[in-house]
Amino acid sequence: MASNSSKLALVLLLATLACSQAELGQLKETTMTVYFQDWSGGPNPTMIPITGFSHGEWSFKKFGTVFCTDDPITEGLNATSAEVARGQGIYVTSALDGSNTHVLISIVFTNEEYSGSTLEIQGASRQFERVREVSVVAGTGKFRFARGYATFETVYLDMSSAYSVIESNITILHY
Repeated sequence: MASNSSKLALVLLLATLACSQAELGQLKETTMTVYFQDWSGGPNPTMIPITGFSHGEWSFKKFGTVFCTDDPITEGLNATSAEVARGQGIYVTSALDGSNTHVLISIVFTNEEYSGSTLEIQGASRQFERVREVSVVAGTGKFRFARGYATFETVYLDMSSAYSVIESNITILHY
């Protein structure tokens, strides 16, 4: 009798897995290049420090500083190019020497093609390296079950206006 129960359980498990795979379909690979338009000063900053140690100035180099961001993400390098998403989340300077920032960013798509979909970016970003790599850990909408990686490279920096452009190359697998 136990043998029949085991066989039935195995058949049910296989049927469930087959149905799950059929609903999800085949994995797709998507690559994209987008540009974070980042203003950390001026009249309309898109990234601000929100907390840190009570003594001294908060900065990317200071351990414990937490930043909140809502950057426009565009399809081109120029700030006037079409917006495709918003980069919303937090950065935490997480290394005692200030070399790493922990990144928790949601890319919330606003363009027609991916509107309502998101990608979740998370990981330690070696912030003073030319190219930084972090994980894509999840996604929603057209990027359901996404996983992959994103690279970030500062391609424009104007310290006087506190403005920078960060190019992000994203590669994901998703259903």
